[in-house]
Amino acid sequence: MTTPNAALSGTFAIGGDLVVNRLGFGAMRITGKGIWGEPADPAEAKRTLARAPELGINFIDTADSYGPEVSERLIGEVLSPYKAGLVVATKAGLTRTGPNAWHQVGRPEYLEQEVHMSMRRLKLERIDLWQLHRIDSKVPANEQFDAIARFLKAGLIRHAGLSEVSVEDIKAAQKYFPVATVQNRYNPGARGSDAVLDYCEQNGIGFIPWAPLGGEGGAGDKVQAIARKYGATPSQISLAWALKRSPVMLPIPGTGKVKHLEENVAAAAIELSDEDFNTLS
Repeated sequence: MTTPNAALSGTFAIGGDLVVNRLGFGAMRITGKGIWGEPADPAEAKRTLARAPELGINFIDTADSYGPEVSERLIGEVLSPYKAGLVVATKAGLTRTGPNAWHQVGRPEYLEQEVHMSMRRLKLERIDLWQLHRIDSKVPANEQFDAIARFLKAGLIRHAGLSEVSVEDIKAAQKYFPVATVQNRYNPGARGSDAVLDYCEQNGIGFIPWAPLGGEGGAGDKVQAIARKYGATPSQISLAWALKRSPVMLPIPGTGKVKHLEENVAAAAIELSDEDFNTLS
């Protein structure tokens, strides 16, 4: 086995030119309980952020709604000025009025405002990867896609992606801009986006699975059994499975603790046998 921080299971070029190590970091959980408010332990959250690049992680995913605004602000405080090659992706299109109160907002003027606000909090002059957190069902999709195309043309963002979408959604968006990434829920026990992942692989689109550590239903028992075989945790096995599932897969496990971060990174060194991979699949 190679050392985890040296491997991180290979690289992927987002949009064809933005090369990142495939195992990234999701900065959702550096905020408070329920992804709401300030972190319970701000110092540990900041240590976790600082530790990620030290371990070889150069792809960090966040959103303006995590906190809200807390995750982006902490990333800007801790990691700016950014190490060469470090890519920070963010999202907009969901607002929060409480821990469990999410609202789709896809009005073009709102999305543009949030692009600028994200740049301010992250201390960036351009966002390398900006993703539409949800396609707002109350706003014509073409208006949202056209706005994203304008952000790209204006140089506000380098690449653009979508979240929680179907293959049909991706094809519709591709008429307006190159879709660089897709971020859908996906793990061994949540396979509803298999067709989307296959489409992404066929078209060179990065697939960012959110909740990659889950093992719902019968898959959970299988993950635990295989974890014992490898002397690993179930979460590590889920990540190893995701990395083996597709070369366009970019898992972003999140945590607010250094120890858990290091545990997640170690999953990059686990090489599942084809038999064990097929068992989970």
